[in-house]
Amino acid sequence: MVRPPFSAKVLLPGATWRQDSCSKDVFVTFDDGPIPEITPWVLDEADKWHAKLTFFCVGENVYKNADLFQEIIDRGHCVGNHTYNHMRAWKEDKKTYFDNIDKASHLIKSRLFRPPHGELYPWYIKQMKRKFEKVVMWDVLCKDYDGHLSPSQVYDNVKNNIRPGSIIVFHDSLKAEKNMKYAFPKTLELIAQKGLTTRVIK
Repeated sequence: MVRPPFSAKVLLPGATWRQDSCSKDVFVTFDDGPIPEITPWVLDEADKWHAKLTFFCVGENVYKNADLFQEIIDRGHCVGNHTYNHMRAWKEDKKTYFDNIDKASHLIKSRLFRPPHGELYPWYIKQMKRKFEKVVMWDVLCKDYDGHLSPSQVYDNVKNNIRPGSIIVFHDSLKAEKNMKYAFPKTLELIAQKGLTTRVIK
């Protein structure tokens, strides 16, 4: 599903699914980086459109690519915690999961968190909110990682669902490269055509 089901929002009411719908802002986010093969290209494309992005980074990638992580920040973008090992909440016990988040927090100084695959138990939210100001989910999941979708289908997922306040998910990963490199620039162009502004999540 491109848009999250209503039931997900009911189960995780403390999470942020969309920002202010009365504004002319949208929030383009990237998960799973940074990696040298993809992230620099994303940064350069963002500069072309004066877009500011929010990157939910995996701790082990930050450790391997510390200079690139710092470049994200230096170029005016925002970062968030995406666990250290891209750990899935539904496949690990609670202590292991939160320890992995804490390990990432040593490298990623942020008040934002996004769970990998969007997996989070409702009873984790209270503890999450003690660690982070926002648990950020999404309003539009473009599915750039889905090899069964064509690049144009991925872009259509954004085009047909974007609205003021949308939080849109892309991935700076090798798996998503082909679809993302087509859909992301067209998304930034679409945002400009609609008179919207791409801002970081705060």
